[in-house]
Amino acid sequence: MIYQHPLAYLLGLQGRALLRAFAGEYDREFTQARLAEVRALLDSADVLGEGGSLAAVSVSDGYEAWAPRYDEPGNAMVDREGPLVRALLDRILAGDERRTVLDAACGTRRHAAHVAARGHRVIGTDCSAAMLALARSKLPGAELHQADLAAVPLLDASVDVVVCGLALAHVRDLGPVFMEFARVLRPGGHLVVSDSRGYMHGGGGYPIVVRAPGGGLGYIPSWSHPTSAYLKAALPVGFQVRQCDEPPCPGPLVDEAGTPPGDPAPVAPFTAQDGHPDIWSLHSWAAAATNAAYDGKPHFIVWHFQLPL
Repeated sequence: MIYQHPLAYLLGLQGRALLRAFAGEYDREFTQARLAEVRALLDSADVLGEGGSLAAVSVSDGYEAWAPRYDEPGNAMVDREGPLVRALLDRILAGDERRTVLDAACGTRRHAAHVAARGHRVIGTDCSAAMLALARSKLPGAELHQADLAAVPLLDASVDVVVCGLALAHVRDLGPVFMEFARVLRPGGHLVVSDSRGYMHGGGGYPIVVRAPGGGLGYIPSWSHPTSAYLKAALPVGFQVRQCDEPPCPGPLVDEAGTPPGDPAPVAPFTAQDGHPDIWSLHSWAAAATNAAYDGKPHFIVWHFQLPL
């Protein structure tokens, strides 16, 4: 169970911004403006409400609920991660040889469709039946399996490339997953991993809030792994690092009204009557602090590993 208070999130943004100002990144005027905003936020506590508690839901149940909306436009992380991962896959798959590619946690088929369009054999796995149903509707005849990342239903040394996009944040222990990826890859095989770095500073990243199976809201647990965690999982099972990128969050994250640039309509400011807090509707209460808090923070991480021949 977690408890999310809207004022706690906003004061956290202000605290992060003030720490950066204290370290010299912002001037006196910025600091005084943030302190004034903190006073105003404290005076607005009743308007913001008391927040609420959320129980955890399983990853599979969470994505069952999210599946109908997953492909809707407006997911900045997916929009930015996709071209980088697909460009990396294109370099790995260059040439005329037909390869076998495992898209682990394939979701609705984002990367699998790109690989299949290039003429390669694609196998997809995901823990969510609803996500796989959408993938199957978009990739008729594809080989898809409902499976956990640490228990892939494939033979040893049976694929040339594994791609795993924006899924490992839902795995507490990366070791068994990387061991499984190494098991199914042939010698010389490639592993491409992308992962969220979490939107919140400190802790496990902003939990994804979804409709719970029994009604109401729940959250999908997530972990923001340090960069070293991937290496500790990958190197002992034989992977070698070929590339690592950590693109920063887009800046500014929101405009002066708290709306992400490019959104077709302004985000309405959150009030207590809206129910459970959503961070994007809270940003309008502290737009400058939001941008300072997230400026330069890694948005996601992309790895290219390879097994030796």
